[in-house]
Amino acid sequence: MGEIILHNYFRSSTSYRVRIALEMKELDYTYVPHHLRFGEHLEPSYLAVNPQGFVPALIWNDGTLLVQSLAIIEFLDETVPQPPLLPADALGRARVRMLSQMIACDIHPINNLRVLTSLRTLYGAGDDDVANWFRHWVNETFQPLEKILSDSKDTGTFCHGDRPGLADICLVAQVVNNARYNVDMEPYPVISRIATACMELPAFIKAAPKNQPDAE
Repeated sequence: MGEIILHNYFRSSTSYRVRIALEMKELDYTYVPHHLRFGEHLEPSYLAVNPQGFVPALIWNDGTLLVQSLAIIEFLDETVPQPPLLPADALGRARVRMLSQMIACDIHPINNLRVLTSLRTLYGAGDDDVANWFRHWVNETFQPLEKILSDSKDTGTFCHGDRPGLADICLVAQVVNNARYNVDMEPYPVISRIATACMELPAFIKAAPKNQPDAE
């Protein structure tokens, strides 16, 4: 069996998710950076690896290509069961996936780099317009997410109980990204508390954007 290779970019929130999972699972991997703002993810050499041209892309130790962060993380959880990133019960797993997908499916796709770039190139949006767009769509999901977390007996130190998992991985990656656009976190005390608890853990610290070899 060969090495595990992660094609990613330090600032990519989806890459950050996978890095956290790899660190939580204590899996060694080779870090391969692709600078998104310089278009390195669209170069033929990378498209030969991942035809979609997105990061992250994980090459498993048997050479299999895996893309899409949630699919990668669930694969890691099934392949390396400890520590678990999803609850043992069906309702718990559904809740964690629900929380994760609120971020991964409702915020990220309309706030990622290619969409923000298109706002500039297709519609002439300036820096303030782009930042307002980003904050608007974060708030559209963080408002109900905060209520769900604050109202649920299943919320503990982390999104689901007292052990970090998939939902916390998605949450932290989004919160860290929010800081670049000055998202006001004061209306989200539970989200902020959970994110702070996560960011004190070694796996989250080691995987943080500022601690990556391509960090700027």
